Amino acid sequence: MITKMMDIKIPSGLDPSTIALFIQIASQYDSSVYVEVDDKQVNAKSIMGMMTLGVPMGGKVNVIADGKDEAQVIEHISKYLNNEK
Repeated sequence: MITKMMDIKIPSGLDPSTIALFIQIASQYDSSVYVEVDDKQVNAKSIMGMMTLGVPMGGKVNVIADGKDEAQVIEHISKYLNNEK
């Protein structure tokens, strides 16, 4: 299991369109992926769960991945949230 605190550097924060892309990224991997904000943990592959977070640009999320490709999914999500192309 890998846990990593990440800053949201996407200008719009985690809004519906960026959440959709986030879920597409997480869903490419076999690992379980969760996002924590404060005391709330949601499945990163769930649109309903992710929509409840409402994290703006500059906010922080804790991303947890567990599975055979956990390192790859953490790296991919980190690049996405850092607004790296």
